[in-house]
Amino acid sequence: MDVEAAREDLNKWTLAKIRLGFARLIYLASTRDYNTGRYYHDGLAFQFSEAVAAQALSDAHQEVFMDLALSPLKDLVDQLQAYLRSVGAESDDVIRVWDRLEPYRVAIPTESDPLTTSFFLANVKIALAIVRSRERAGR
Repeated sequence: MDVEAAREDLNKWTLAKIRLGFARLIYLASTRDYNTGRYYHDGLAFQFSEAVAAQALSDAHQEVFMDLALSPLKDLVDQLQAYLRSVGAESDDVIRVWDRLEPYRVAIPTESDPLTTSFFLANVKIALAIVRSRERAGR
């Protein structure tokens, strides 16, 4: 019950303000400690408990990831293009870094199954190529 209430709180006060699914994915991944895999959110932990907040964040992260991973490629391309435009840097620069360093890998939930992870990574690479092509054609 508490996890459900924490999820509602997270959706209402935090995630509702983040319009893009890809931006939500990046945000939720950023609440996870990269060394321990534990999720943390001050507001949720204060209102509920650290354990409940961590579970709510983990559940939300998994849900957003699955929505993106299983979405049609066209939708993923549109999401990625909108996200890249929203970060405040030149899309070409971001795409170049994403091609080399693949920072989107840290956005994958720890508990994601290998097949869905592989599918997502392949689709992001394809989406990046399509976005790059669109950006070049638009110049």
